[in-house]
Amino acid sequence: MSHSKYALVCGAGGFIGGHLVKKLKDEGFWIKGVDLKHHEFCKSAADDFVIGDLRDPSVCRDILDMPFDEVYQLAADMGGAGYIFTGEHDSEVMHNSAMINLNMVDLCFKVGIKKIFYSSSACVYPNYNQINPDSPKCSEDSTYPAAPDSEYGWEKLFSERMYLSYYRNNGLNVRIARFHNIFGPEGAWNNGKEKAPAALCRKVAKTPNGGEIEIWGDGKQTRSFLYIDECLEGIRRLMDSDFIGPVNIGSEEMITIDGLARMIIDIAGKKLTIKHVEGPLGVRGRNSDNRLILDKLGWKPTQPLRKGMEKTYQWIAEQVKERQLSGDNYHS
Repeated sequence: MSHSKYALVCGAGGFIGGHLVKKLKDEGFWIKGVDLKHHEFCKSAADDFVIGDLRDPSVCRDILDMPFDEVYQLAADMGGAGYIFTGEHDSEVMHNSAMINLNMVDLCFKVGIKKIFYSSSACVYPNYNQINPDSPKCSEDSTYPAAPDSEYGWEKLFSERMYLSYYRNNGLNVRIARFHNIFGPEGAWNNGKEKAPAALCRKVAKTPNGGEIEIWGDGKQTRSFLYIDECLEGIRRLMDSDFIGPVNIGSEEMITIDGLARMIIDIAGKKLTIKHVEGPLGVRGRNSDNRLILDKLGWKPTQPLRKGMEKTYQWIAEQVKERQLSGDNYHS
């Protein structure tokens, strides 16, 4: 089979990267994937998969061994609130992710990569604009004065500026998107790095009918969550456009964490009660602002949250059932 384009996906062993490889393959790309580890839940669809540490410049040099048409830089040290907001991993998160981006942006420029995508995050937005859970401000132009609520957000903001500086000074053709809580099957659900949708699905799946699940905080904190398929559509549309970004890729369907839990309980067909406990929370409210992506790309995500949650719950419930049948003890 002849391939129209060649792409490198960094972070191909992760949740979004793994799905992105499949989408690019479906579009006819030849793909090289690289990650510290193989994908936990599926065999990679990449034509070539390299186990390598992108904090090491020599690894980055080795993988950039052909004239890739597109590079997707999704590799990062990251996780959910339990990983990012406790403060216990700040130095690792900042050092590891910054090293990856320092290496990749410079070497991509030096070897003449035609186009590179960088996955930033809604965590770059200032804490002071996300205090009211009912009306958070997350438009792309609200980033400054900068005051992210985590070191993860600060690293993302630094790396955004670095990619943009390579565009201005060196002509590197960059695209930058800020992801808002991407979820779906084949992602972390029980290793301490899972995000709220997966964690809640796991808790609901594990808990017998009539039981109780725990939620961090009072449950009134708000978020929007974007299903993986729409995230991938946004990435590809941005890469095929002339717009550099940064641009939000997220849903505008805001929901409280309690509301999300009740939705999952309903999907599961169970009767469960919610107990609120102390835990790391992040900002009080966050929601994607999609005016810019609609203006620049003529598109924005529109899939109802419940549709994606139904698919995600089914997948996680199957994982839980398999673990329970095998007698595995795992993160609760």
